[in-house]
Amino acid sequence: MTCREATDVLDRYLDGELPRRKALAFKLHLLLCPACRNYLRSYKLTIRAAKNALLDPDGPPPSDMPEELVKAILAARGRASRD
Repeated sequence: MTCREATDVLDRYLDGELPRRKALAFKLHLLLCPACRNYLRSYKLTIRAAKNALLDPDGPPPSDMPEELVKAILAARGRASRD
């Protein structure tokens, strides 16, 4: 599995919707690819942050959220409120 293929199936993997063989290929790729492990970690963090934001839009971000992501989200909120 390539990095591109891994990102294409990431959401289905997390939802448990990948066929067993493809899920095993995905797991093997993660073992061998630190970039995709980092991407998966960031993806999970982003999903968690989005869920938290829906529950408490004015609440603080998760303490382990990268500052760059917090800034990007705040900038997007600012643009949305101006539109």
